[in-house]
Amino acid sequence: MHDSTSVKRLPRRAFAASLLILVSGFAFARAQKKDSSTALQPDKGKFSLLVDGKSMGQEEFEIAPSGAGWMARGTTTIKTDAGDTKVTGNLTLQPDGAPISYDWTSQADKTNGAHILFANGTAKIMLEMQGSRPYEQDLSFGTPLVVVLDNNLYHQYAVLARLYDWSKGGAQQLPVLIPQELTPGSITLESTGSTSQGGKSYEALRVSTGDLEIILLLDNKHKLMRLEVPAAKVSVVRE
Repeated sequence: MHDSTSVKRLPRRAFAASLLILVSGFAFARAQKKDSSTALQPDKGKFSLLVDGKSMGQEEFEIAPSGAGWMARGTTTIKTDAGDTKVTGNLTLQPDGAPISYDWTSQADKTNGAHILFANGTAKIMLEMQGSRPYEQDLSFGTPLVVVLDNNLYHQYAVLARLYDWSKGGAQQLPVLIPQELTPGSITLESTGSTSQGGKSYEALRVSTGDLEIILLLDNKHKLMRLEVPAAKVSVVRE
């Protein structure tokens, strides 16, 4: 099956379903092109996932050069009443942060996954569901600068923080994609200046859809240290 969909505002229901687990992720693109030498920086570590202060899982991730481009990969293990669920994402990027390809797998009762190729402002998606025939869909964005932030893969927000145009500042609206939801849309990023939490100082970057607000707390080199979703009492904390 083939389909073509234009970018539209993210519906609230796309986030509500994902917040039952933790918090929905976003896909994104940069507001304007940056110098490829400063767009991305290597990073590696672990995030603890908390809901109302209770541990709900952990993500291990790495962002590193790969060939002529970059690779951002991570695996999140989420605790549920039915047992652990794992989500894995592998995103290849051009040096300026534009996506080349993305693969994700989800292991719960069934193993699902997808492969996505980005070219000429279009995301070509091959979705595989256990027990079903592969499903194909094309999503059109009108710009090649579309980058993935997927459900429960929070290291992709670390990439987002690098791609925000800090020298320009202000509110920057970006086209987005949630691969696990097959949902295109848009988000707005805005630096809100310095803030403190737990006795530590951070640079804050607000990510909003109109229905949901996410706060990224960064160190002085714009490395992601914490992610907060106040309305859902969700925190993602670097270990």
